[in-house]
Amino acid sequence: MFLEAITLTQTTPCLAEPGKIIVTGKPSGPLDDVLPYLATLPGVIGFNPETLTLTLRRQPGFITIYRQRITITQVKDVTEGLSLLEALKEAINATWEHRHELTPVIKLQRPPRPLDLYAILPQTNCIQCGEATCMAFAVNLLMGKTSLDRCLPLHTNPAYIERRAALEALL
Repeated sequence: MFLEAITLTQTTPCLAEPGKIIVTGKPSGPLDDVLPYLATLPGVIGFNPETLTLTLRRQPGFITIYRQRITITQVKDVTEGLSLLEALKEAINATWEHRHELTPVIKLQRPPRPLDLYAILPQTNCIQCGEATCMAFAVNLLMGKTSLDRCLPLHTNPAYIERRAALEALL
């Protein structure tokens, strides 16, 4: 077992989602050795091997894992926070157990920015997705407030098949 526990150390109000909290936890040991393996998991949107910081998307919100601290945003309450920390501990231990099957990430992975997505979107500003512009759609995609299937041109126009695949890979 790599990690014995992640202890809840603090909760703060979540500014991104009023009524929810941010949960901060402290792992029972430093996560330096496991972070490059965790960076191979689905849902990773950013990893910095120099600072050993990993950010994962969760619905809703984000999980950021540092060497000796973990934060989870948009958590309903302390009970859910404790459950998420326990599940994360299990995921960290499972990843460590299977590390020989994984290739650790050693290069910087930065999260996509709204302009990265906008550059790939059809840029028609057709409002069929419910947003006023493709840029607004890109921002909401990154925030997890909408899904790629809401962009009808990506799914109905054969000319956008490669763009859709590129966006799916980024997200």
